[in-house]
Amino acid sequence: MQSSSARLFRLFAAFGLAAAFSGAASADTIYLKNGRKITADHVVQENGQVSYETPSGTLSLPAAIVDRVVHDASLDHTAGTGSDRAADLPMAPPNALGPSNDAAARAAVRGGSIDTGLLDRLESEASANPSATAVARVVAAESAAAQFEISVGDFEQAAEHYTAGLRFAPDNLGLLLESAYLHLRRSEYSVALDFLDRARRIDPDSADEAKLAGWAYYGLNRLGDAVSEWKRALALKPDAEVQHALEKAERDADEESSYREGESLHFRLVYNGAAAPELANGVLRTLETEFDEISSTLNYVPPESIGVVLYTNQTFVDITRAPAWVGALNDGRIRVPVEGLSTVTDDLARVLKHELTHSFVGQKTGGKCPVWLQEGIAQYMEGKRSRNAASVLAAAYERHLEFSLASYETSWMNLPRETASMAYAWSLAVVETIVVEDGMDDVGRILDRIAGQSSTEDAVHAVLRDSYADLMQSTVQYLRKAYL
Repeated sequence: MQSSSARLFRLFAAFGLAAAFSGAASADTIYLKNGRKITADHVVQENGQVSYETPSGTLSLPAAIVDRVVHDASLDHTAGTGSDRAADLPMAPPNALGPSNDAAARAAVRGGSIDTGLLDRLESEASANPSATAVARVVAAESAAAQFEISVGDFEQAAEHYTAGLRFAPDNLGLLLESAYLHLRRSEYSVALDFLDRARRIDPDSADEAKLAGWAYYGLNRLGDAVSEWKRALALKPDAEVQHALEKAERDADEESSYREGESLHFRLVYNGAAAPELANGVLRTLETEFDEISSTLNYVPPESIGVVLYTNQTFVDITRAPAWVGALNDGRIRVPVEGLSTVTDDLARVLKHELTHSFVGQKTGGKCPVWLQEGIAQYMEGKRSRNAASVLAAAYERHLEFSLASYETSWMNLPRETASMAYAWSLAVVETIVVEDGMDDVGRILDRIAGQSSTEDAVHAVLRDSYADLMQSTVQYLRKAYL
């Protein structure tokens, strides 16, 4: 006799996983007394200061304005081994500027905010007398301001600070690489390449430039160019991230070298020669149809074409190295096995909508959306509801065997089949509860806060006024009311 969770697996685990968007990397969180929050690396409290690291150096805040610091000792967020994934993207930021001890950089961010008066004064001085010293101060200050804006999730303001610095130092390699990195994090690959082209003209032997260019080309589905850039980066400097990315990109490029191609307004598709062109065309039409609906629902438009790969069943297993229970996968590209199909069936259409939702959510949040929320939204968007799982989930809650949202924020790729099935069921139930009781707009607001560097539980509390425990209780109450 099958267990309840085994039966649930048939309902929830057939349609795939967002392998590349498994939550933000481990970091500490600085909570300021004015309500702002900074996500940072290597936070240290000493001598009345709270210091943290950014790519442009160490920034410090007076301890008097800090409410508390929460150190994150979260689980490993990778899906399988490094070489099993598309590239473990996003990659670490460049270090071209090196640590900065410039007084202007230290003074640019004080008291939990940017000293705009100082920035204006430094820019005026550099405009009146563009000496090397004056320009260096502007560069240091604007870079520090940009890093601060990134730490609080305001990418638009960060880009403006980089632009200001580049007005005074258009050939500054560090600013160009940091600007490119910011746009890569936002999936704006073409814009990033513009900055990287300028960086290469300044320093043709920059390993950081080659590394980031490989990421940009991979995001644009130009595998050959990505492979070339990552090989060049490794020739300049050994790098484990680049090595993992290169191995995966080479495996993809070798497999897809004989594939046919198709393209539409928002998608670039490659497919195994055994698949019928009619199927490939149908897949593109289906994806385009779903694109506008998902875009409207989530209030987001991906800035670049989305890659899609259609495989035979065995090739899908060989290339993705996903668990046997994964029926499709999105690691930045939508990967679907279609062996035996000649047209887009209803089941395939649901799979495509599910995986396309992952692309939207992953890009909207800069890859920081936790897996439970990703999977819940993707299932809800494809049309699933919790009717058939309600009794099992309610009973599990009564026995204190409910899904732990905090524990399932990171990768599910190593979960056993039955555990995965329950994770899918709970994820859908939680998202369905939010949508029914609070509306899809609140889901979008949660995603916006996650993109702005909030932890997921903080984002949920800010929008819904619920803790994770409250949300689980509300979910079970909704399931009983709606289905039991």
